[in-house]
Formats: sequence, structure tokens, C-alpha cells
Amino acid sequence: MDTVFFLASKIVWAVISPDSLIVILGVGAWFALIFGWHRWSRRLLAACALLLLLIGSLPVGEWLIAPLENRFAVNAALPAEVNGIIVLGGMLDPVLSNVWNQAEIGGAADRLTSFLYLARLYPEAQLVFTGGSGSVTQQEFREADTTQLLLEQLGMNNRAIVYESDSRNTMENAVNSKRLLAPLPGSNWILITSAFHMPRSVGIFCQQEWPVYPYPVDHYSRKGDLLRLQFHFAANLQVLGTAVREWIGIVVYRFTGRSAQLLPNDQNHCGIAGKTAATPV
Repeated sequence: MDTVFFLASKIVWAVISPDSLIVILGVGAWFALIFGWHRWSRRLLAACALLLLLIGSLPVGEWLIAPLENRFAVNAALPAEVNGIIVLGGMLDPVLSNVWNQAEIGGAADRLTSFLYLARLYPEAQLVFTGGSGSVTQQEFREADTTQLLLEQLGMNNRAIVYESDSRNTMENAVNSKRLLAPLPGSNWILITSAFHMPRSVGIFCQQEWPVYPYPVDHYSRKGDLLRLQFHFAANLQVLGTAVREWIGIVVYRFTGRSAQLLPNDQNHCGIAGKTAATPV
């Protein structure tokens, strides 16, 4: 069932993503013109042009992603003692890393730098990296393997780090990590991931009865500056795609019972009010 869910999510997203929608509208207008359906051709072309104009000139993606990034506070108080620190994958490209034989870090590098910072802040904490491959056809390239080599190059080979390399999505991140670590009730674990991804991640960990302290990083929205004109089509399209995909993931995960809450926040997640309001370090 997990494999069916994984494959279905990849196929559906390939069709309904914003960039795919623009291509479908453009190609649809072309075919309609070929077959002489001029009215439909004009309608499809107008819809395509309108999307291009809106995405290219307005931060529509930021409007959608900002509510997710604001669910959990940045640099919130952390507990004095921490049992473990978990970082979710998504910061390295395992395929490119294999091609070039070196770690190829992507846009979510904040996850890695924050992981290193917290690892030094809590020298006794168990460190965990969880991330395999999200590719349908190239499962042999695992992000955890590349990350292990990178962290050793960065001088982290003196710390015991658990590398979970079988997960293909966030649900499997939580399930596989819990099976490996068997966290004790009442223990303190910090979860690092991108801010937009934190609500769904926390909901999944809550569903697994594993309360965590959220440590959101890697923000996309300009807080306090969302009403602006900015013609940067490629960047705007990327943020929009990330936002739409995450909102769909939030709804689907909650509807299928993979997440305990639709939109957890600082005030209440895992059924515990104020989980992040702990004693500062």
C-alpha cells in the first residue's frame, strides 16, 4: 500500500503541478487550433497567458507558502537537555552526487547547517539523518549515503549518527526512524526541516506518537513584504509549485490518516499545548 501511495503521488503531481498545467494549456490551445476549434483555442491560450502573467509578476507562491512557514516560531526556546536531533532529507541530490562523485547540495542547505549547529550545541544528543530516494526509477541512489560522506568530510565522524536510507517520503521518514531508534516516552527530540514542510512533518510524527520540538529553517516567503510586484518567472514558479504540492500533501496525508492534525502549530501539536515553550538553552 505504501508503494502504491508513493507511485500515485508522483504520477498525479506530474499532471497537476503548476508548470505541467501551463504546458497542458498551451498544448491544448495548439491542438484546438489545429482541429479548428478556434473558440476553445482562444480560451485555453487566454488562460495560459493569464497564468504566465500572474506567476511572473506576483509572488503568488509566497501567498500560499507564508501561512505554512508561520505555523512555528523561528529560533524558539529549546529544552536544556535533548535526547536526539532529527533532520529530514531533501538537501542533497543523490543522482547528481553520484554522477560527479561529490556531494551536490541543493536549496535546502539550511537543514544541514542547522543540523551541524544543533549537533555542537547538544554534544550528547543522538543524531539522525533520514532520507533515501524520492525517485521512482533511481532508487539505488540514496541521499543518506551521500550525506554520510559529506558529514565525514565536515569532521562529524567523531559523532555517532544514525543514517536511515530506505524512506521515500516524509511518512516513511518518521516510521523508519522510530523503528530504528525506539524513542522513549517523554524524551526530547528536535526535528529539523524546511519551514513550509514543518506542519505536515509534525503532524506525521504526532501520528506516530513521537512528539518533537520543531526547528524550522529554509524559508521562501518575505515576511512583511508579500504585496509587491516582482517579475521573476522561474523563481516565482518554483515557489508556487512547492507551495501547491505541500498544501496538497497536507490535505491528502490528513485525509488518509497519515497525519494526526491538519495544521499543527506552536500552541498545540501532538495534543500537547505549548510543546516549544521549553526552558531556553
